Amino acid sequence: MSEKITYRTTGGRFLTEAIGSEPVYSREQFDDEQKEIHQMVSDFAAERIRPNNDALNLFNKDLTFELFRELGELGILSIDVPEEYGGMELDKITSALVVEALSGGHNASFTATITAHVGIGSLPIVWFGTPEQKAKYLPKLASGEWMGAYALTEPSSGSDALSAKCTAMPTEDGKYYILNGEKQFITNGGWAEVFTVFAQVGGSKFSAFIIERGLEGFEIGAEEKKMGMKGSSTVALKFTDCKVPAENLLYEVGKGATIAFNALNLGRFKLAAADLGGCKGTITEAVKYALERRQFGQSIAQFDAIKGKVADMVIRTYSSDSMAYRTIGLIQEAVDKLDKSNPAYYLKAGEATEQYAIEASMAKVYVSEAFSFCADTGIQILGGYGFSEEYPMAAPYRDTRIDRIWEGTNEINRQIVTGYMMKKALMEELPIRDYINAIEAFLNGDEELSADGCCADEIKTIEAGKRLAASLFNEALCEYGQDLKHQQQLMEILADMFTLLYTADSTISRVRQVIEADGHNQTLVDIAKVHAAEVSIQLMNMALAGWNGVYRGNLPPEITAKLRIFQRHMLPKTDILGLKRQIAEAIYAQQRYPF
Repeated sequence: MSEKITYRTTGGRFLTEAIGSEPVYSREQFDDEQKEIHQMVSDFAAERIRPNNDALNLFNKDLTFELFRELGELGILSIDVPEEYGGMELDKITSALVVEALSGGHNASFTATITAHVGIGSLPIVWFGTPEQKAKYLPKLASGEWMGAYALTEPSSGSDALSAKCTAMPTEDGKYYILNGEKQFITNGGWAEVFTVFAQVGGSKFSAFIIERGLEGFEIGAEEKKMGMKGSSTVALKFTDCKVPAENLLYEVGKGATIAFNALNLGRFKLAAADLGGCKGTITEAVKYALERRQFGQSIAQFDAIKGKVADMVIRTYSSDSMAYRTIGLIQEAVDKLDKSNPAYYLKAGEATEQYAIEASMAKVYVSEAFSFCADTGIQILGGYGFSEEYPMAAPYRDTRIDRIWEGTNEINRQIVTGYMMKKALMEELPIRDYINAIEAFLNGDEELSADGCCADEIKTIEAGKRLAASLFNEALCEYGQDLKHQQQLMEILADMFTLLYTADSTISRVRQVIEADGHNQTLVDIAKVHAAEVSIQLMNMALAGWNGVYRGNLPPEITAKLRIFQRHMLPKTDILGLKRQIAEAIYAQQRYPF
């Protein structure tokens, strides 16, 4: 494989490639079928989920299953299931936009139930099941007759899933596995009929099994008393000499990690899509309240501080949207190149998805934290009413807290981002070395950053920021080598710098594409300008903290000089406060999040 092909088919390349060097996927490119499905699910969320929010949040199993099966009838539960097993087998973009649209029902519990079922509850069988397993389970999962669940976490192993203690010992005749152990915090666990359960075969070979409710020795625990997500089922599972038929082994003995990590990679961008929908709904509710609420003789929406808060939510949401769907588009593009007739198609699809593990983890981290920010800011705008359960902010504030823990904690995902960047740099899957070597020309003034058209100054600022992040990355690798993975605080700083650069690159690229296609849009330009300016400021602060960490607070003169050069290129000359006022006024005119 040539270097060019290698570099163009792997994640992380946003760091070394100029903004706009290739088109980025965004929601403006949804095709007619995707738009129709998005509208259908949005209508379902508005008409069937939202009016039933109070009842759903009271842990109403009957109502949950009623709506669950209605989605099955609409085909929504079968989007990822092959047609031969009763599914629609649509693309990953459609799968994500369905999750986003479901969030418009403003019920995180129901959304979590559905996403767990169609994602980790069904996909392991779709990807790795035998024809017999698929024929037995997928039609019922696709129709909503059965609900699915995924059992990976244990009382003593969360993020370190491969250290699971649950065991599966084969019987002498090879017809069964005897399963012993416990699983913890299993979404849909109290309601599901079929479970993907992970265990150590022979005590050391991490593997997965399809387990049906009702097997002797399989006990489902009581519902957890949770801070949020009160309408969803979350239980512990216990296996005591549970006799599992050998044909229920999923894929191969010792291949459990492949199944688990494929599910997590896909789950991360789906969680980002769900949280994106939450961000948009929260903004709309906050704006509606701010326009109606009057204090000191005027609408509180006209207070400058409120305008700033609304703009902050909008900017984070637009940048979240831009980077999340860019990521899903990259994954879909990689999967589209595969031969679906290949018996190893789903394994290859998992490998293609893993190429963008960096971007998937960044999307999960950034969008989950954006939703937390929006929920917190929404409460602040509503004031005392925001703290009341009778208003629409208290529930998302509680519910979204789990999103920074699900699908791998945000701390783990940050380690994944920098860890994969290290791997791609050291294995030369990305031209990091050449990129770093060229930075000297930039610092010496021999290379001028150039850009024209919309957001030209912002492009130059972010391109300088990429060089800043790469410089710190290089210094960290030179100082620690492979041991950088043990410098977790520094790893987090680098992950955050990479993530901010990816959001800024994605946002500017998307805005330029929209303007090229549809004409000038001042609000989108304002969003891109403010986001780039604030990212630039954050990058400089992070780099200073990172370099002080590398050099234990004794910065060499050459590093100080380097930082001053970057500062000259990156200090924004942007009226951040004025542009935020303009963004808020534009949102007020729409009375909702409009993008």
